[in-house]
Amino acid sequence: MALAAGAEATGCTHTLMEKSWAKLVNLKNMVIKLGKDDPRRVIHSFKVGLALVLISILQYFRPSFYAFGDNIMWAVLTVVLVLEFSVGATLGKGLNRVLATGFAGALGVGIRRITSFSGDKGKAVLTSTSVFFIAGTVTFMRFSPRLKARYDYGLIIFILTFCLVSLSDNPENELVEVAQERLFMIIVGSCIAIVVCICICPVWIGQDLHHQIAANIQKLADFLEGFGDEYFNNVENTTGAAGDKPFLHRYESVLSSKSSEETMAVLARWEPCHGRFRFRHPWKQYIKIGNQIRLCAYKIKALSVFLLPSEKTPYELRSRIQESCTNISIESGKALKESSLILKHMAKSSMPNGHVANAKAAAESLKSVLRSNPWEGADHLEIIAAATVASLLIDIVVLVENICEAVDELATLANFVPSELLHRGTVQPISDHHGSVHIISIAE
Repeated sequence: MALAAGAEATGCTHTLMEKSWAKLVNLKNMVIKLGKDDPRRVIHSFKVGLALVLISILQYFRPSFYAFGDNIMWAVLTVVLVLEFSVGATLGKGLNRVLATGFAGALGVGIRRITSFSGDKGKAVLTSTSVFFIAGTVTFMRFSPRLKARYDYGLIIFILTFCLVSLSDNPENELVEVAQERLFMIIVGSCIAIVVCICICPVWIGQDLHHQIAANIQKLADFLEGFGDEYFNNVENTTGAAGDKPFLHRYESVLSSKSSEETMAVLARWEPCHGRFRFRHPWKQYIKIGNQIRLCAYKIKALSVFLLPSEKTPYELRSRIQESCTNISIESGKALKESSLILKHMAKSSMPNGHVANAKAAAESLKSVLRSNPWEGADHLEIIAAATVASLLIDIVVLVENICEAVDELATLANFVPSELLHRGTVQPISDHHGSVHIISIAE
């Protein structure tokens, strides 16, 4: 019995150790993956540690101007709360915290001074009334989308600081001194956080937004350029073929990018001039472009359904619209690729216009084919899928044109420099005897 119990205990201990080791290995793999996915995360962790070390230097070495005792904790709290991953977020939080603390502290001291002339009972009533009115008003202001986007953190700090000052039991003279000391330490903490964030491997959220928009356009272009070959492939049984081609699925990340793009655009407005992004860069235009990209992505999502083998119509029916549809998808993809290059290089180019013109000409040609009823006598159920694909492609041409126009508008607003580097070729449409453009040649 004793031997059996001992063996069982040993087995449990061994199992527990194996599970603990497996968890440690998983934790190590997770940490490595986080670092590899974005090495800037490791740098940001270092920056937070460095900022806190700089605060501790004030505590231990105490320079001549430093005489604020335990209020050093407000600087520590400020660094922890303010130092964000990007420069825009750090500047926004830092300025919000300093301004909100200063205004709320001054207002709280003013209310304390006014209520001091009303006696104990009057002071309690006036203080409670002021806290109710101001806290309620500022809370209601947080529901404003414009205020919430840029100043939500500052409004929260305003409410917190005002209530702490108004409801404090400290004498008025002592309260003013403590408020000044804490405000100064908050300013010190904010300045250290901002300086560390900007001076050591800065992460510019505006630059990330710029690259993300360009990458999203590229994802749509990759899908459209490959759609024609995938849909009009005359091999009937191609189960799983689409799943083996990542470019047919990359666009899906665009569908859920609205929230992140709007947040990045708001934070980018806090950032100073950097690189080729000047003061008052038109960040709102990126939101407009992003909205147009998502509208196109929704159409592409509907179009992707018809790449499933079960949804494909017989090749004989598809072939009757193959030329126009292929031209639309290829030219639309090339127009989007050129727009993506405009953003990547921040250089103006007229190349997208030629591809958009060819896509529109192919769309008109497709409409003419559809009006001639190319599927006369065919099964109506088999026609529906092909007709839907044609309709979606015609709609996509309009959306692609809107994206290219929005990018061109951004290039004008942001003063992109004209460049010949993007002009790798010329678009040469060739007309037939009826004047309809349906053959496109590109000189690379």
